[in-house]
Amino acid sequence: MRNFDLYVSGILYGRLRLGDGTSQIQKLDVHTGALLDWQDLTEQDRDFYRFFVKMDFAALGQNLSHYESGLHGTGEVSLCGERYTSEDGCNYLQRDVKFPNNKQMKEGRLIAVTCPAREMVTVLVEPGAEEETILRLWRSTWPEEQLFPVEHALTFPVPMRDGVHLSTDVYLPKNCSTPVPAVLVRTPYGKEDGCEVYYRYVQRGYAVVVQDVRGRNASEGEWLPNYHEVEDGDDTLNWIAAQPWCSGRIGMVGGSYLGYVQWAAAASGNPHLKALISVVCAGSSFVDLPRRGGSFTSGMLAWAFAVSQKTFHPELMERDDWEKVLNIRPLTDLPKKALGYDVPFITRWLEPSDYNDFWRMSNWQERSVGAQIPALIQSGWFDDNGMGTTEALELVHDFPRGMRKVILGPWQHSGNSKYDMHGVSFGSQALRFDLDWLYFRWFEHHLKEVDNGIDQTAPVEYYTLGQEVWKTAENWPVPETRVTHLYLDSDGHANTSAGDGRLTFARPERENCDGYAYDPEHPSQHIIDMSENEIEVPEDYTREELRQDLLCYTSPVLKENLVLTGDMTAELYISSDAPDTDFVVHVTDVDENGRSIKLADGLLSARYRNGFARSEFLQEGEIVCLKIRTTKLSNCFRKGHRIRVTVTSSAKNFIFPNSNTREGFASARTVVAHNRVYHGGLHASRLTVRVEP
Repeated sequence: MRNFDLYVSGILYGRLRLGDGTSQIQKLDVHTGALLDWQDLTEQDRDFYRFFVKMDFAALGQNLSHYESGLHGTGEVSLCGERYTSEDGCNYLQRDVKFPNNKQMKEGRLIAVTCPAREMVTVLVEPGAEEETILRLWRSTWPEEQLFPVEHALTFPVPMRDGVHLSTDVYLPKNCSTPVPAVLVRTPYGKEDGCEVYYRYVQRGYAVVVQDVRGRNASEGEWLPNYHEVEDGDDTLNWIAAQPWCSGRIGMVGGSYLGYVQWAAAASGNPHLKALISVVCAGSSFVDLPRRGGSFTSGMLAWAFAVSQKTFHPELMERDDWEKVLNIRPLTDLPKKALGYDVPFITRWLEPSDYNDFWRMSNWQERSVGAQIPALIQSGWFDDNGMGTTEALELVHDFPRGMRKVILGPWQHSGNSKYDMHGVSFGSQALRFDLDWLYFRWFEHHLKEVDNGIDQTAPVEYYTLGQEVWKTAENWPVPETRVTHLYLDSDGHANTSAGDGRLTFARPERENCDGYAYDPEHPSQHIIDMSENEIEVPEDYTREELRQDLLCYTSPVLKENLVLTGDMTAELYISSDAPDTDFVVHVTDVDENGRSIKLADGLLSARYRNGFARSEFLQEGEIVCLKIRTTKLSNCFRKGHRIRVTVTSSAKNFIFPNSNTREGFASARTVVAHNRVYHGGLHASRLTVRVEP
């Protein structure tokens, strides 16, 4: 048997004996700060740690000898049903899985297993080898760290301004004699479920407050996602600041909905909120979810199903009949037919409406009073809440240096967790092992007012696909980039990738147009697995680009590398014989073999071309301009590759098909729309991008 120590965010959480025979564990009792006696690893323990630290200790022990005999040399190695790659013959990266258990070898011995995740990194290390792992960062930053036991200080019914009470758990650092900063987590997923991940903040001297948002789990009130979070966040912050154990300085942390509620609370301008750690945050309704570009984002129904009851039911996301579910009409029948019960918030969302006071309640960017709250923002190119992060980046753009830090990686919504995604592989540096280390430095500086230098680090760190490297910048958009236009052009037959559509750097003088018939009964595909609940992943669209209702504009073969970094905007001059229809834009990287990988996209209902507050229906034959903002990107289009922009009017799985009537996505009646895209001359459709020097 071999001894290993388990570290979570640099804190010793247990000791293990792994190898031949029954695995044993010496657990940390977080409530006393002491290690318990050795015991055999039970199935219950095994399940808990697989959830908590993303490691299967029993399997590691069983396979230990195989790793030590099989992991050697560079290149690719397959063993124990797992695939690894190594560039140095020491560090072996686990491929094709979520939450890889990377192996570190030294002289034929396994000395460490490191698992990166969206907000936490776990290290299993042989005693004495700590300095050869990411633990050296933690030890150099806090060489004599004081850790506190965790005390659960009861559950409180925190009153909101309208009399509703929100169930709130408070955890305090035991034996701490002075008031401490607080870390607030507001969640729709059940405050008790997975609360262990927040103990590390208590152990480092913060009070942790975990609250069920309105209408969820043990909290009172109606569950209407996003609607009450500005006011409820403000009231909760005031309650925390008034407690005797709180220093009056509060930070917030979390991802997705837990990121959304941070910006909602910040919008109130509450003076006690001193720092945010915003991970893959959701944005406003018509920019992000559920009405992206005015369309209804059907791809978010997996999440909506999971939160359709009082408590969280993730199993409701996983279905083998999503094709059937997404075809239920009228849409108002969808929750009852798919789940067997009505879901009031889905019914409310499905009501056809322009942007109004109902949607405005949840728009934290618009409702912001301008308070400058230091924000660490983390997201990825393939985050399906990426447009929410775009809104956050706009909000902090003019913050002083040191009050904003941005990390943008080659990640999906589940974040820092995969080297390989839907057939697309990233380099060995794609995943980070220092994110939680940065989190603690951010909170230490802004909540405890420690001068630790985090405010002097690069304001923006981002990863460039194709070059597979991390870069730094002073702001986003990256100031050094050059705004460039790529123009759409053709001889009138840009349909399919085999057509004559061209993408040029020079504005075409001759005006022309391309057309297609969009039939809502036969929409094009947005290629995702609905049950995965990831709707912005990269994917191979080569076959989809053979459709006649899809226009392809492709650049010449690139003679040198071209790096595009930033948001992109498609300006399309269009016409239609329908009063309303959608336009969907993809940006793809086409390799030497013709494989076309979607990297970014954007969409807009034509009725909202001048804003979401009022529908402006199309007149037949009228040429209008749509400005469609895409998701973010940093990609090196390599020499020999081509850049492609595609235009169509549907994206099944992503959005419900526009009916091409005044009722848009909500109509049971559909008609075929004959849509045109104009280019050249006075109607020079183009994609505006930012090119790195």
